[in-house]
Amino acid sequence: MTRILRPILPLLLAALLGSVAVAPLHAQSAPLPPPPHGDMPPPPPRPWSSLDPAQRDVLAPLQKEWDGMSPRKQSRMLQRAEHWVTLSPERREEVRQHIARWQQMTPDERRQARENRRKFNELSPQQREQLHATFERFQQLPPAQRERLIREWHSLPPAERLHWDERRGHDRPPPPPPPGGPGHP
Repeated sequence: MTRILRPILPLLLAALLGSVAVAPLHAQSAPLPPPPHGDMPPPPPRPWSSLDPAQRDVLAPLQKEWDGMSPRKQSRMLQRAEHWVTLSPERREEVRQHIARWQQMTPDERRQARENRRKFNELSPQQREQLHATFERFQQLPPAQRERLIREWHSLPPAERLHWDERRGHDRPPPPPPPGGPGHP
């Protein structure tokens, strides 16, 4: 494996192997509204009943928590709801799935996902491209081989995971299977 990919392999494998879902973080990393200027008071709380039907429809998953949210968080959620209506139906479904996965994560998994996102953002463009290419090659493996690699990865103690590729004798990520082979139509 190249020297560039070796330090990011644990990040790749953690993201690929389901121990951490990094994708939901994108929905969480939307820019926050600017802080209030000077002595401006925070926005007033917005009870659920004050939202218009379109807002309630988009924010329905938050209905139970809405009245307990801080006014600033309510404001951010309303801004995201405005953006939501501009998305294509396909993109909306992707976001829904990411949100559902994020909500099912434990606090430790969320913390790890945030940390992996931070590490990914620190990678050079070349390292990011290699990480994406490795992910694509992993996705092209037959399902049985992916499952076997995942089980092997999870069976290792964390310290050994750092050197997993060396232990397996890999010089580079596995190549995709030939077209028409297992896992390909």
